[in-house]
Amino acid sequence: MPSLCNLLRLAFPLIAGAFAQASPFTKYTISAPGISASFIPYGARITNLYVNDKDGNSQDVVLGYDNGTQYLHDTETVHTYFGPVVGRYANRIKNGTFTVEGVTSHIPENEHNGEDTLHGGIVGYDQRNWTVVSHNATTITFSLLDQAFEGFPGTIITYATYTVSPNQWTSRLVSIPLDEPTPIMLANHVYWNLGAFVDPEATTVLNDSLHMPYATRAIKIDSIEVPTGGLEIVNGTFLDFTSPMQMGHNISNAHQCGYNCTGYDNAFILDRPRYSAPEATDLSVLTMSSNATGIQLDIRTNQQSLQIYSCNNMNGTIPVKASQQHGSTTTYVEKYGCVVIETQQWIDGINYPEWGQDQYQIYTVDSEPAVVFAQYDFSIVAS
Repeated sequence: MPSLCNLLRLAFPLIAGAFAQASPFTKYTISAPGISASFIPYGARITNLYVNDKDGNSQDVVLGYDNGTQYLHDTETVHTYFGPVVGRYANRIKNGTFTVEGVTSHIPENEHNGEDTLHGGIVGYDQRNWTVVSHNATTITFSLLDQAFEGFPGTIITYATYTVSPNQWTSRLVSIPLDEPTPIMLANHVYWNLGAFVDPEATTVLNDSLHMPYATRAIKIDSIEVPTGGLEIVNGTFLDFTSPMQMGHNISNAHQCGYNCTGYDNAFILDRPRYSAPEATDLSVLTMSSNATGIQLDIRTNQQSLQIYSCNNMNGTIPVKASQQHGSTTTYVEKYGCVVIETQQWIDGINYPEWGQDQYQIYTVDSEPAVVFAQYDFSIVAS
């Protein structure tokens, strides 16, 4: 009987052929009551996400571009990573090097003058043209056959399935190794502004409320944002969002986001309650809301870490989308004009076996698939 791996290898060209003529910048939209989301195959990327505000108006709460080809230009210039799946290994790898089962791999370093690898290397999943394998009114699935891209060991196939239901978006990233043991850590790299730039207050996220009740620890990083191997307790520090807090409340003291940086770009560890489980999805691990629109976001995930980036490097040169232009003059993405929330495992955990992350980051042909589940629920802040 053919193995599952061989069946997947045989099936992929047939699946891919069904949509072979589609442009990687073609927009696909799925909708349900209170929500509408659009995606393009280039990076299996979300481009728009409309939800209702406190006045019943539909607001686009993710950043991006109006034209799909603008994402390619972005990749070739500023490379913001607006909205894609990042991988094969999200976030940073120290020196671009790791060892799995005695075999050392070196991935091209693409950040900090060759000192680390970011989001999978020079050509990560965000730059790949994914294949649409299924699409209907409420769900879409993309696939990507990764044949040792960027020097990662072995071949894997990944499916990204996005589904909407009333006031909810669900993302499922499922990766299956087909031959060799390999690290896998994917993430959705979505830039959020729940205020949707509706007024001057909403042009930054500084007044937005952020609550991560189980983010009691963070991973220590060096000046190029690579883990040192240390962990820290957030209680009483600028990293403490275990109670609801405005994002800008303590941001002037937030200097652990790289060299000469003020803001957040930190990996928070999710220490779920005693009677929960490390990968439990029944609890909201993050709640964020905007006073400007009244929109509230709750996130549930099976991942054990959240990377929070407060758009420290934005500088007012990228205009927001037409759907987010609300005034008589053009609005641009300013510093702190957005926040990225990556649901993932512990950053660079493959290089720190003492953290006990191997079972969540290294996969083989006879292991369970790598699954990243994230559910985004939208509501209106209670008055």
